Amino acid sequence: MKIAILKETAPGEARVAATPETVKKFNALGATIAIEEGAGAAASYPDEAYREAGAEVLPAGRAVSEADIVLGIQAPPAMALAGAKKGAWVAASFDPFRQQELVAEYAKGGFEALAMELMPRITRAQSMDVLSSQSNLAGYKAVLTAANVYGRAFPMMMTAAGTVQAARVFVMGVGVAGLQAIATAKRLGAQVSATDVRSATKEQIQSLGAKPVFVENVAGIEGEGAGGYATEMSEEYQKAQAELVSGHIAKQDIVITTALIPGRAAPRLISDAQVASMKPGSVIFDLAVAQGGNVEGSKPDEVIERHGVKIVGYSNTAGHLAADASALFARNLYNFLNAFWDKDQGRPVLDEEIGDAIRLTRDGAVVHPKLAS
Repeated sequence: MKIAILKETAPGEARVAATPETVKKFNALGATIAIEEGAGAAASYPDEAYREAGAEVLPAGRAVSEADIVLGIQAPPAMALAGAKKGAWVAASFDPFRQQELVAEYAKGGFEALAMELMPRITRAQSMDVLSSQSNLAGYKAVLTAANVYGRAFPMMMTAAGTVQAARVFVMGVGVAGLQAIATAKRLGAQVSATDVRSATKEQIQSLGAKPVFVENVAGIEGEGAGGYATEMSEEYQKAQAELVSGHIAKQDIVITTALIPGRAAPRLISDAQVASMKPGSVIFDLAVAQGGNVEGSKPDEVIERHGVKIVGYSNTAGHLAADASALFARNLYNFLNAFWDKDQGRPVLDEEIGDAIRLTRDGAVVHPKLAS
């Protein structure tokens, strides 16, 4: 069983899908690992560390030769898989609903595409959940970036020259990224508030010492979709939420938006008029900017200033913490393959529950029910 790891080719992608730690673990399962030269360099994992862990480090094009499984952060172009075995698995993030041409190319090439971001949110799959591991780091980085752009201090400071008031931070969306953003902002000394369409998150917000900001007495406030994801709300709720947020956001120094709905464009949370209501010097970090953005006017990897407010957002926020993000993503991939490893066959064998949830292509066809025509 040969597992190949290629160097990521997406612009600005510094992460890598295997670390020396996971190489050793795969070797213990009986697999051989081939990694492309320089694949881990941007994440501070040199080639020599992979060699010492037991991997074979090969030039571009050779690492994938005769591979049974290819691991990636972002799915490589189908042409980069030339030389892999027919029916080889490719486990990576595919963004399949926006990258349907790529999925079709995988089907045509005879590869079995496994979209890690579609991993079901069930108890036994928690250790395989790349969205959670990467979102946790993204929430942390969002607050640090906003603090860096913000022209004032976060904590209250009592000095002989006077008092510096604590920054007010408002987190919109209390999933994994939002919870980490709340915790990070609290550790930095800010006054933190947060909101979400799921009423069950109120206790989570309070447990972190932040103030919950919720629309009350509106039907359908639960907002809980399948697998723990948020769903789009009714027009009545959206209107009430917009009114509440408009009043609250005008008093904030920093806003972190984290709202995403799988397979759909990011919902718009902040309008240009709401941006204009904020104080000059305020900062908004849009964690959903790569999926269309929660904030009107946000652009990936740019600092946009509107009405005296700076709007920031990275197209790959977790990638700005490449070493830790790689370590977590690589463990997710190892946990995934290890959970299904069949010792007799010397390879992983997927079950229906998880296999059907993440499999995009098989035997030359697109097979995922949400993509298959």
